[in-house]
Amino acid sequence: MAQHLVEVFTAGCPLCDKTVKLVRDIASDDCNVQIWDLRSEFITQEGREKLTRYGVHRVPAVVIDGTLADCCYPQQPISREALLAAGISQR
Repeated sequence: MAQHLVEVFTAGCPLCDKTVKLVRDIASDDCNVQIWDLRSEFITQEGREKLTRYGVHRVPAVVIDGTLADCCYPQQPISREALLAAGISQR
């Protein structure tokens, strides 16, 4: 079974921390969860490039296998149901 890459873009805020916890809680063993901290003192060049490639315009944002989750577009809250529908498999 192929491993899913789940990337979470954060800024160290309480809402971002809540999203990281949610993703980690529902991600199964076949999910590789990568956290990208976008605060200026932590952001890497790779992280900056991924922001542009994925079209991330707000945080927290979740990208699953290279695609920004529908729940992460403006005006839509991140929810358990939306992340499961986007492809994060449950434990």
